Amino acid sequence: MLKDYHPKRSSLTLEFNEGFSRAFHMMEDTDRHVFVTGRAGTGKSTLLQYFRQNTKKDIAVLAPTGVAAVNVRGQTIHSFFNFKIDITPDSVRRIRPRDKAVYKKLHAIVVDEISMVRADLLDCVDVFLCLHGRGKSMPFGGIQMILIGDLYQLPPVVTSREKALFMDYYKSPYFFDAMVFGGNKTFNMEFIELEKVYRQKDASFLKLLNAIRNNTATDDDMNEINKRYIPDFREKGGSPIKDPRLNSSPHALSGEPSRASFGVKDFSIYLTTTNILADSINIKKLAEIKGKEYRYTGALEGDFSAKDLPTGMEIVLKTGAQVMLLNNDSAGRWINGSIGRVVGIAKEDGRDAILVELPDGETVDVTPYKWEMYKFSYDKNRNMVTSEAVGSFTQYPLKLAWAVTIHKSQGMTFDNVIIDIGRGTFCHGQLYVALSRCTTLEGIVLKIPVSKKNILMDRRVVEFVTRYQYHLAEKRLPLHEKISFLEDAIKTGKQLEIVYLKTKDEKSKRVITPLSVGELEYSGKRFPGLKAFCTKRMDERVFHIERILEMRVIE
Repeated sequence: MLKDYHPKRSSLTLEFNEGFSRAFHMMEDTDRHVFVTGRAGTGKSTLLQYFRQNTKKDIAVLAPTGVAAVNVRGQTIHSFFNFKIDITPDSVRRIRPRDKAVYKKLHAIVVDEISMVRADLLDCVDVFLCLHGRGKSMPFGGIQMILIGDLYQLPPVVTSREKALFMDYYKSPYFFDAMVFGGNKTFNMEFIELEKVYRQKDASFLKLLNAIRNNTATDDDMNEINKRYIPDFREKGGSPIKDPRLNSSPHALSGEPSRASFGVKDFSIYLTTTNILADSINIKKLAEIKGKEYRYTGALEGDFSAKDLPTGMEIVLKTGAQVMLLNNDSAGRWINGSIGRVVGIAKEDGRDAILVELPDGETVDVTPYKWEMYKFSYDKNRNMVTSEAVGSFTQYPLKLAWAVTIHKSQGMTFDNVIIDIGRGTFCHGQLYVALSRCTTLEGIVLKIPVSKKNILMDRRVVEFVTRYQYHLAEKRLPLHEKISFLEDAIKTGKQLEIVYLKTKDEKSKRVITPLSVGELEYSGKRFPGLKAFCTKRMDERVFHIERILEMRVIE
């Protein structure tokens, strides 16, 4: 079994809806490769956490970047396979594995943030595992691959220098265009989409987000979003309150700005398209605060690369600084991504405790936190895959957070955001990620209006997702069986509930009364079609039978 490398098992609770149940079953009870996807806020990270805590399999949890690996308490793909940064599928054969036994013992590998994994890197993983995994003739050496992420969010990075050469070998940089998906190997992957959104509750806001995600936004949708354009927006202040811990602190704030209580609406964070813009906002905001600077230097130990630091080796704070908390508090007072404001410094066990006020008005004491980088290995004596910390970084889990880039905000949730796209968006999914960070439409402020040209969506993502879902639907229920099922419903006069996938990966659940099936024509193209009365539209509609993903009789 997998050694549980958490300090203690979490009492994690989650709503086991149909999507979660199906995903967990595929991950735990089968050896099938699985792609778990879903819109922002559907609980992909929660599912990963639950699976890792409850699985009986030997697994490794990997991510494409060091920061992402730290967030999931895992290991980077490059580190786990001993890959150098310039690894190619051809050069994998020259790699010497650090611990051959671990790859043969593994049952499954979980890759989080799969949307950011390039096709060539996934091929490197396949070649490596075919050499050192359980079965040389099987994709990924016979090890189950569990891929988690949202392809409609931020894409893999291919530099301008790499682009021409890369495109000679691959149709796109996305993982689904890796060679392992084609060629002589049969790579079958289950597709599971988590559909219930937990981050946002407002149905109209969810509809807007989905339209941005799928690039189907109407002029009315854009007008609704642009109601959040507030050119003269100013962040608010608040009235002073006291914290008893400040009275006895050697760093009590005499002569400095009085600490204030800030309501939820006062914690706004700028989301920007570039690091330069985010850094300039943070530097400017910190400089505007009068008072003493507090500098804290972190400590690195063991194998923990400086480029993977979740915050600065040195952080500079002032009372009044807006900060982001970068860990999940063991007492549950905050989570990774929570926003707060520094209201003072107190002494705790001989060291500084940074007092941070959260949006709900609670003041918490923040002390240094240790992030650890993990390595998976095989324990011969216990015949199991284990993970151990090979390096650590200790620092206050804070960073200035008046502004962060949209890229760095992926996976985070905020109550209030100020979106500043500067000269415009420049990559697939950027506007969708920015808007979907916020829990409500009312919590969004736009520095400049947005337009349809800011909705950048890579058609290759849409083509893959729709094509693959059609393929799986055909495997589950071949076309001739669908037609027979529909013909039976027509004969018996039964109503059906169907899940229908439109051309831009828009799923729609409808109740229909089938009327006739046969070959139909649209725009000069013939297709197997269904005419049915749709209770959603209250009208007779035409459906492409191949786009019907699921059907069931309504008794």
